[in-house]
Amino acid sequence: MKSLEVNPTSIQKLAKIAAGLYILITVLAIYTHFHVPGTLIVLGDATVTANNIAANPGLFKGGIFSELLILLSEVILSLILYVIFKPINKTISLISAVSRLAMTTIHGFNVINNIFVLILLSGASYLSVFEPEQLNALVMFFLEGYKYGFSLGIVFLGLHAVLLGYLIYISGYFPKVLGVLFGLASLGYIIDSFSQILSTDYIPGQPFVAIPIALAEMAFPLWLLFKGVKMETEGKS
Repeated sequence: MKSLEVNPTSIQKLAKIAAGLYILITVLAIYTHFHVPGTLIVLGDATVTANNIAANPGLFKGGIFSELLILLSEVILSLILYVIFKPINKTISLISAVSRLAMTTIHGFNVINNIFVLILLSGASYLSVFEPEQLNALVMFFLEGYKYGFSLGIVFLGLHAVLLGYLIYISGYFPKVLGVLFGLASLGYIIDSFSQILSTDYIPGQPFVAIPIALAEMAFPLWLLFKGVKMETEGKS
C-alpha cells in the first residue's frame, strides 16, 4: 500500500477535467458517428450517398472536424486516467492508457478514408477519367473502409475498458459497481467490433451490447463530475 503520488487537490481537478472530456467526447461522437452518417449515407446505394455528400459538403466536413476534436480529447483523457490510477497499479494503468491511445491512433489514420471521399467528390479535373458510377462506387468503398477501421480501433477500447474496470474495482476510489459496468462494457465493445469486422450481416448497436456500454460511459463521468475521487482510501501497489 502506498499513498497517492500527486496532490489530492490535483487529483480532484483532474477528475473534473476527465468528466468534462468524457461528456464532450460523447456529444461529439453522437454528431460524428450517428447524425452525420445517418443523414448522408444510404446503405447499399452508392449513387444516393455520393449525391448526398456532394450536396452537403459542410455537414460531412463538420463530421471530420468533430472527429479530430474527439481524437485530441482522447489523448488528454488517456493521460489523465493514467495519472489518476497510476498509484493503484502503474503497469495496468499504463497498459490501459496505451490501449486507448492505440485506438486513438487507428481512428486518426482512419479519418483519411473520409478525406479520400471529399477528394473523389471535389470535381478535380484529373478525376474525369472515372465514370460517375465508378466515382460513386469508390466513395462507398472508402466509407466502408472507414467503418471497418473504426471497428478495428474499438477492439483496443475494449482492452482499455476491462483494465479500467479492474482499476476502478480495486481502487477504493469509486463504487465497485462502476468497475463491473466497465467490465461488461468491454465485452460489448469487443463483441460489437469483432462482429462488424467478421460478419457482413451483423447489425451494430444491439441492446445487449449498447446498454452496458451506455451505462458505464454515463455513470463514470457523472461520478467524476459530482463526486470526484474518494481520497480516504490509499492506492494499492
